[in-house]
Amino acid sequence: MVDSQSTPARQRPSIVSISSYLLFLFLALQVISLIITLSTFSKTRDALRAAYEGSATDGEQVADVFAVIGIGGSIVLLLLAVVLGVLALFNNQGRNGARITTWIVGGIMVCCVGGGLLSNAAGGFNTGGGTTGDGPSPEEIQRRLEEALPSWVTPVSLLLGVLSLIALIAALVLLALPKANPFFRKPTAGWEPPTPGASYPGNPQAPGQPGYPQASGEPGYPSSGEPSYPPPPAANRPDDTPPTDRPGSTPPPTS
Repeated sequence: MVDSQSTPARQRPSIVSISSYLLFLFLALQVISLIITLSTFSKTRDALRAAYEGSATDGEQVADVFAVIGIGGSIVLLLLAVVLGVLALFNNQGRNGARITTWIVGGIMVCCVGGGLLSNAAGGFNTGGGTTGDGPSPEEIQRRLEEALPSWVTPVSLLLGVLSLIALIAALVLLALPKANPFFRKPTAGWEPPTPGASYPGNPQAPGQPGYPQASGEPGYPSSGEPSYPPPPAANRPDDTPPTDRPGSTPPPTS
């Protein structure tokens, strides 16, 4: 019999712990990115409105659309980062399903973050106005944004994006290393020899065998139903001889 309580706990490899730390770092970076986006929301909106002023395109509408897209994208990335943080907790417990889900959600996040970095490197906002003549060119929009926003916003946003991408890819790779596989594999119960002197539950009694009476404290067995016989009469003892001084008694003759 195997005692489940005696099964040793699995030791978590260091690469799994490092992967979880990287996922938590990714979550923290997304929180910082959202804070920067919210803090520059009004200035970004004003810069876009000024860039489209005097054109056939409604600058107010364009500014609102791009501002909502920027904030909405940051919120979606933050929610997915929270999901990865929760999955990191389950990864620390050796849940293989959580590891597979981490790969799926993490792959989506790699595409999103990588696409955002490529978009920023290509010039950021691009509405196609430069090709149709109805609005400002992408270079003009970028110049307006650089003038309206603080000088640290663009390099810090780029740095956060690069660090987020590196941390996420490293976390996914660490979970895929062969060294982490035994930790996520379901343990199999092995046979353990019985310990001398250990107490185990009693085996069921074979049918047809009478049980043994207990040593003490049990009532006696019931009688078999046969009638009881009176005890035999007691023999006369010497002290049963009637006294001679009793009236009417005749002493035995003497020879």
